Amino acid sequence: MVSKVLTRAEPRPTGSTRSTTLRVSEVFASIQGESSRIGLPTVFVRLTGCPLRCVWCDTEYAFTGGRNRPIDELVEEIRGFGIPTICVTGGEPLAQKECRTLLRTLCDAGFSVSLETSGALDIDGIDARVARIVDLKAPGSGECERNRLENIALLRPTDEVKFVLADETDYAWAKRMIIEHRLGERCPVLMSPVHGSLDPTALAELIVQDRLPVRFQMQLHKILWADARGK
Repeated sequence: MVSKVLTRAEPRPTGSTRSTTLRVSEVFASIQGESSRIGLPTVFVRLTGCPLRCVWCDTEYAFTGGRNRPIDELVEEIRGFGIPTICVTGGEPLAQKECRTLLRTLCDAGFSVSLETSGALDIDGIDARVARIVDLKAPGSGECERNRLENIALLRPTDEVKFVLADETDYAWAKRMIIEHRLGERCPVLMSPVHGSLDPTALAELIVQDRLPVRFQMQLHKILWADARGK
């Protein structure tokens, strides 16, 4: 599958992507630590900037800095990793309007693309080939009021909703959201504890006890590499 991405005849970037830039914090290869793609070798494109300030955020370095990169240059760098699975993340990638152009260009290039977004911005208009991993921010994040609940109606079966929970109060809130909005009928629902905060065993037992239609997971990248940048 990797060779297919690397050797297929692809149209060269057009002038529109050559002149279109994004502010990029980092590009690196690692193991996907979350979502249903957990464990897959993945190239991460981390865009700079985020309008949220979650209490437990582990990528504060991406709020500022980075450098402007033309989209065609980014795609060439990504192709050089020889990995077909791409995750565009942040920060909050949708805070940059040209993120949608990057997503479409990566899909056109034959990659399997996912987007990690806070759920605070509109997810409409994103290329249908992209798997949208949409957070719903629990109260413990400090940004619960920023959830754009209009996004729920836009979810497709290929998308995923993710809850990252800091305590049992967060769990009770997430459970209520899942039931009220019938999230399990819309797309896969993911639930994980904030690393070092909510006890993973306690969360797993609550999920089983309540028979929630969710996939429990832990942030694999943190287990493997703690908070190392570029991992």
